[in-house]
Amino acid sequence: MQGTWNLDTHDRPTKHHELAAAQACLRLLHTARAALSGTEPPGTASVLAVPIAEADEALARAGLAGNEAWLLERIYDLGPDDTSP
Repeated sequence: MQGTWNLDTHDRPTKHHELAAAQACLRLLHTARAALSGTEPPGTASVLAVPIAEADEALARAGLAGNEAWLLERIYDLGPDDTSP
């Protein structure tokens, strides 16, 4: 599958399945933050199993497994424009 192309914030082409992988990882990040925030009861981290599996599958489908630097750039492209802490 060739995938459809989008442009990231640096005007570089990004395939649809690569964008889907970045979105899955972003969902995993948000779920992990919520589950591990310290305000949830013990065992809440078990909710991470599904988003971890989803992210793993999406990364493999996009051919991004093991390419964390490129993937993190795509994830940051999905975030808000303001990158200040």
